[in-house]
Amino acid sequence: MSSPQRIALVTGAGSGIGRASAQALMDAGWTVVLAGRRAAELETTAAHAPDQAHVVPTDVTDEAGVEALFAAIKARHGRLDLLFNNAGTGAGGRLEDLTLEAWKRVVDINLTGAFLCARAAFRIMKDQDPRGGRIINNGSISAHAPRPFSVAYTATKHAITGLTRSASLEGRAYDIACGQIDIGNAATEMTLR
Repeated sequence: MSSPQRIALVTGAGSGIGRASAQALMDAGWTVVLAGRRAAELETTAAHAPDQAHVVPTDVTDEAGVEALFAAIKARHGRLDLLFNNAGTGAGGRLEDLTLEAWKRVVDINLTGAFLCARAAFRIMKDQDPRGGRIINNGSISAHAPRPFSVAYTATKHAITGLTRSASLEGRAYDIACGQIDIGNAATEMTLR
């Protein structure tokens, strides 16, 4: 008897940690929904194992877009077993020079996007059969040891810890496990600068 299909969603799957994670999940036999803003980059990730990838270009800061993403997952796969909330960005520079626009962009992508995806994942996971699933939020070592000139990024990664802990408590009733990984320096396009 074959094991049931396992469905994962990786946000920010077009590059860096998201791409590497999505490809590792495919290598482990998962079907992976690839979400991110850049369709061409998502297609590059999907080329690793096209039969196991489902590309859904999505801006995680757009509530309607996130709802459409999760509706597509439910319609095509019927369930979601794993959400890797990975989409993220930073805004370097001195605190006194950081614009409100740059601040809001980081908060919207890193924090609001993670919230919108976690909320939608809860809605699917608590009602599916078998119910439950796992949510992994990509935090950062910056939530423990901030770097200079990273106030927006650091603030959102501290907030991700709060989101993770709260979701973990609420998820217990529905067999939804929520955890966080705090990666340090990773050689990705985002860190090249």
